[in-house]
Amino acid sequence: MFQITCRTRTSKETGKKMEKQQKSSHLVLVMLPFQGHMTPMLQLASILHSKGFSITIVHPELNSPNPSNHPEFTFVSIPDKLTESQLSDKNVTGLVWSLNKTCAVPLRQCLEKILHSHHHIAALIYDTQMYCAQTIADDLGLPGITLRTSAATTLLLYPVFSQLDEEDFMSEIKSPELQALHLQRLRALLSQNPAKEMMEIRVELTNALKSSLAIIVNSMEFLELEALSKVKQYFPAPIITIGPLHKLAPAICSSLFTEEDKCISWLNKQAPKSVIYVSLGSMASIDRQELIEIAWGLSNSKQPFLWVVRPGMVRGSEWIESLPNGFEESVGERGCIVKWAPQTEVLAHAAVGGFWSHCGWNSTIESICEGVPMLCKPFFGDQHLNTSYICNVWKIGLELQNLERGNIERTIKRLMVDMEGNDIRKRAMDLKEKAAFCLVEEGSTSCSFNGLTKHISSASET
Repeated sequence: MFQITCRTRTSKETGKKMEKQQKSSHLVLVMLPFQGHMTPMLQLASILHSKGFSITIVHPELNSPNPSNHPEFTFVSIPDKLTESQLSDKNVTGLVWSLNKTCAVPLRQCLEKILHSHHHIAALIYDTQMYCAQTIADDLGLPGITLRTSAATTLLLYPVFSQLDEEDFMSEIKSPELQALHLQRLRALLSQNPAKEMMEIRVELTNALKSSLAIIVNSMEFLELEALSKVKQYFPAPIITIGPLHKLAPAICSSLFTEEDKCISWLNKQAPKSVIYVSLGSMASIDRQELIEIAWGLSNSKQPFLWVVRPGMVRGSEWIESLPNGFEESVGERGCIVKWAPQTEVLAHAAVGGFWSHCGWNSTIESICEGVPMLCKPFFGDQHLNTSYICNVWKIGLELQNLERGNIERTIKRLMVDMEGNDIRKRAMDLKEKAAFCLVEEGSTSCSFNGLTKHISSASET
């Protein structure tokens, strides 16, 4: 009788434990539909799935991910009501503002439906710029966790430093690292956008961050040490650095563009560290004259180059029809132009010795992890901050001040040929080694993920 009673109680306890695990294992992720935000969110989803969580991804209609590339996830599309004029205008601030306005109601309805069918959501993880999700999470009694796909330092620049007066601002940036970032210049750039949308985004984003259970950042502690300590003074939620996500996640297909693998065959024929890889990201645009200046700058540098020219990147052109006469003849086999490239594979290739980048955060992290020095030409947003880190703090790159062929030629040679470039390359390799340490079992990333899963588990039990 004692044995039967014991077995019966153990069976009940096991059942309760399984029910508890099922309740705490379902996560809903809310995605911002831009390439630089979709990729890290999908990477995070893949890592969490590998740790036993079931994943539902809610996304606006714009740039919808292909569910067949991720059969392990459930995808739910919500209407965004964006107009053709909004999309063609390419006003990123306006798009973010509109998405939060138009997606709020359908997102709430979607989550209510999921709760009705699943009975439980362990946590709602949302892109920081889909800040409407935090308000909805609070209303529905769900734990809200935000993913910041930019540097942790942006948590100071946008919600905090932009609200301080000049005297208070200067007192906050006395440390050597923050001084080297030239934050006064970056703050001035922010103040150039006084639009109602930007002001509202700053307020709503700050409120969401302060209400979130945790703030996940795709970064590494050693990259932003002083800034992270300052961030923690402003936000009550724990800051969890879990980068580099692209190294931790299983290989995924997240690109909105078709990657041209032919460039790898071309790279295989080039000498080690000889190629300058040029890619200005998924959103930046240039005019025809700038295309011409880049072309002649690359040609005159005499360095082999792999150049990504995205369709529509050149304003008023379909692709590369505006290249100058004589350019292709002057370059010959020394150059390779593609519409899009498998960037992580390119940066890891032995032939690549430099990366001319717009300095988006994903590109910056990917370059650091491969020890590739950078040539920086930022266009907007956090790209200016990342450039300051690259050139002034980590000192693993050079800033390209203007798109003039002579300047381009000289700066490429400084990076790829001169002694200055050798010193930069050594520092880049040092950062690569530090990043590699974050990936080992004893490193900080493993501890951060354990912390994240504990936060999710404890939140789902309350």
